[in-house]
Amino acid sequence: MTFTETMEHVATGVELLGVGVLVVGIAWSGVRAAIGWAQTSDGRRTYAELRESIGGSLLLGLEILVAADLIKTVAVAPTVDNVLVLGLIVLIRTFLSFSLQIEIEGALPWRRGRREAGSIPGASPTRGS
Repeated sequence: MTFTETMEHVATGVELLGVGVLVVGIAWSGVRAAIGWAQTSDGRRTYAELRESIGGSLLLGLEILVAADLIKTVAVAPTVDNVLVLGLIVLIRTFLSFSLQIEIEGALPWRRGRREAGSIPGASPTRGS
C-alpha cells in the first residue's frame, strides 16, 4: 500500500469519526433532554441544555471534519484547485463553528472571560439570567 492510499484511508477514517461524533452526539443530546424533561418538567432549562449539548457535538464534529479535509488535501492530492477548495471549506466551517460558539455561550469568545467576571456593565454571568 502506498503512502497516498494510506492517507486516503486515514482521511476516510477521520471523516467517519467526525460523522459518528455528530450522529452519536445529537442522539445522546436528545436522550439526555428527554430524561431531563421527564425528571424536572422544566422545558426552558431542558431546551437550553439540549441546545448547548447539540452545539458542542456540532463544534467537535466540524473540527474533526476539517482535520479530515486537511489530511485529504495535503497528503493525498495537493493541487492548487484542491487547496483552494479546502480553503473555502475551512472558511465556511470556521464561520459555522464561530457562529455556533457564540450561539452556545451567548458572547463573543474574547468577551466570555470579562462577562463571566461581571466586568461588562449590565451583562449577566450566565445566559438567560
